[in-house]
Amino acid sequence: MAGLTLAGASAISHDLYANVINPNATEQNEVRVSRVATVVLGILAIYLGIAFQSQNIPFMVGLAFTIAASTTFPVLIMSMFWKNMTTRGAVIGGSLGLISAVAMVVMGPAVWVSVMGNKEAIVPWSNPALFTVTIAFVGIWLFSKIDNSPRAAIERDLFDAQFIRSQTGIGAEEASKH
Repeated sequence: MAGLTLAGASAISHDLYANVINPNATEQNEVRVSRVATVVLGILAIYLGIAFQSQNIPFMVGLAFTIAASTTFPVLIMSMFWKNMTTRGAVIGGSLGLISAVAMVVMGPAVWVSVMGNKEAIVPWSNPALFTVTIAFVGIWLFSKIDNSPRAAIERDLFDAQFIRSQTGIGAEEASKH
């Protein structure tokens, strides 16, 4: 658990806060955000542990992997192997995968019936990954295809250099100092 908490707090403080929300953040700001994220993630884990205490743990882990796979797997695969993927397509497709996965898991039998106590699930599948991963792939493809912005043209032109860097590590940046 400690490793997952640290990984989550690190992703929130460095990847989300320092690279997206506040690119000018100092290391002290990152550490502060990491500490707050650790507490919030701990509280969230306790709450979810209580809410799902009577559930089959391996099955619930599978549902968490459904959400992760629907969000990150299509973006990673498409970014490594499809020259025409754009940032807009990745963000929208990944978001569609996330939203559909969370919605289908919550409205499925594992949460809707077992945890919330409803009589019948809205979504009949216990593990909807087959559908949600497909939604993410189609979303990435569609929104990348219709993205005709100047930024999309630049991203498509930079694919070959990114492909070589991803396969060999040549030209990769140094690790951060925190």
